[in-house]
Amino acid sequence: QAQVAESGGDSVQAGGSLRLSCLASGLAFGDYAMAWYRQTPGKEREGVSCISSSGRLPDYTDSVKGRFTISRDNAVNTLYLQMNSLKPEETAMYYCAAIPSTVCPGSWSLNIGRAKYWGQGTRVTVSS
Repeated sequence: QAQVAESGGDSVQAGGSLRLSCLASGLAFGDYAMAWYRQTPGKEREGVSCISSSGRLPDYTDSVKGRFTISRDNAVNTLYLQMNSLKPEETAMYYCAAIPSTVCPGSWSLNIGRAKYWGQGTRVTVSS
């Protein structure tokens, strides 16, 4: 059974850093683009970052460019998100998603329907 599982969420002070991980199992990890999304209560899930199946083509939502870095290690079926200079408004549940495509679809950040597998989420709390 295919699944993805996030870890690494924690509580940090504003300006701090966290590294999220997402371990995939039961799927051909190297055949999927992978993405990170986040969601706060009462708001829609929003795309944070996406990376192609090869790892060569990362993409970011504008608000995190220059602060977040997405990466993947296909040898161990793991996706990462390094988050630096965190802001209180980035407090959210962060989700990992597997997209059945070798590249990130043009609509990946807005169209969550392209993702086939979702994790349960990992909570990130940024205090001021």
